[in-house]
Amino acid sequence: MQKPGSRRWAARAAGAALCAWLGVAAVAVLVPCARALAATLPQSAPDKHLGVASCASGVCHGSVQGLEVAHVLQNEYVTWTQQDKHATAYQTLLSERSRKIARNLGLANPHEAGICLDCHADNVPQARRGDKFQINDGIGCEGCHGGAERWLSSHASNAKHESNIELGMYPTDRLHARAELCLSCHLGDDKKFATHRIMGAGHPRLAFELDTFGALQPQHYRLDADYAERKGSPGSVGTWLAGLVTAARASLDLVQGPRFSANTVFPEIALFDCHACHHLMSDQRWQPRKETARLGPGEIRLNDANLVMLASVAEVVAPGQYRTLVDGISSLHGAVRSDRGAVVAAARRLSGVVEQLGRSLTAGAIGDAQVRRILGNLFNDGEQGEYRDYVAAEQAVMAVDLLLIAAGKKDANKAGVDRLYATVQDENRFDAAKFVDSLAALHRQSGL
Repeated sequence: MQKPGSRRWAARAAGAALCAWLGVAAVAVLVPCARALAATLPQSAPDKHLGVASCASGVCHGSVQGLEVAHVLQNEYVTWTQQDKHATAYQTLLSERSRKIARNLGLANPHEAGICLDCHADNVPQARRGDKFQINDGIGCEGCHGGAERWLSSHASNAKHESNIELGMYPTDRLHARAELCLSCHLGDDKKFATHRIMGAGHPRLAFELDTFGALQPQHYRLDADYAERKGSPGSVGTWLAGLVTAARASLDLVQGPRFSANTVFPEIALFDCHACHHLMSDQRWQPRKETARLGPGEIRLNDANLVMLASVAEVVAPGQYRTLVDGISSLHGAVRSDRGAVVAAARRLSGVVEQLGRSLTAGAIGDAQVRRILGNLFNDGEQGEYRDYVAAEQAVMAVDLLLIAAGKKDANKAGVDRLYATVQDENRFDAAKFVDSLAALHRQSGL
């Protein structure tokens, strides 16, 4: 788990400063609630991908310096090639580590295997590749913004953003769509997924949080008043919540899908909490949590980290739905003791609860007082052992980080946040007691 560097704090602080400059007292929460609103992901949409070279002209997005006179910087291509990790995703497949993983999976070359290219490149079918398209460009412009076959001309002529969306541009400015796109690789979906077999072959465990991962990548847009007017500015808290709801929903979709219900001895084990099994046999940190009280020691748990975070939010923002959510999470875990049909049914019911919570979040706004109360909930729940699982602790650290900045408590608490990140730096050395101690120390230091 990467510690927060100056880029993350600066990026989040910039968002907070914009809200303050605009006089925004509360953060609008743009959370998905209707499945019909979802756009087709770029890899599955029918439009042809023309290649990053189509965007790289100096008069389009290839300017060396960002332009101050336009609302688009026009140096996005240079930022992507020089700073964005997505540009080197394909090159990762040429490493010795990737070749070893491929050999373990019985694959000849990782840079030629669809199972690898689906997330390490813009792996659209040959028929949808334009003349300038190159698979070794990695995750390029159209991997996120959609095949430009129909919208490139209108985009170049400064057509309205809504017109470009109608012509097939993917709406990354809409948080639910952005989260679904990111999660299609950073979690997986019905088409591509880092299975337990892939991880067993050596692939790292996947983790994701929409706001944090966005802050860690270089911005290729100017987050100013003009941007806020054209596309909105939900800030870190709104981005975090949208990502949480979308990730929780996506996880539950996977549990309801064929990866869990396939007719095999075991369901897809990657849907469970990795560290319920992968820990030292001498590790005695197991204790029941309120959501897992139906499971005893030695019974593996589904990965519920995003759901647990949502519970801390619901208690503040939608208290009437809090108990229903906690009961739903508990029922999902309890169903694991029964059979796969019971788990799928519990996941389906819980999906409805998450969907309703998403609607509640969309209907209102998160004010400063609520941000502080949610942060207090995270501190209290963590100190009571609710984040004893590594994946939950990992999510809690990222949430505490962004909420402290949103609460205006960045400067006084940066050292404490760094110490908290250090406790989740290495999942193989995670000590739940040290995590709780660091969280409690930061809680006292914050004065919340």
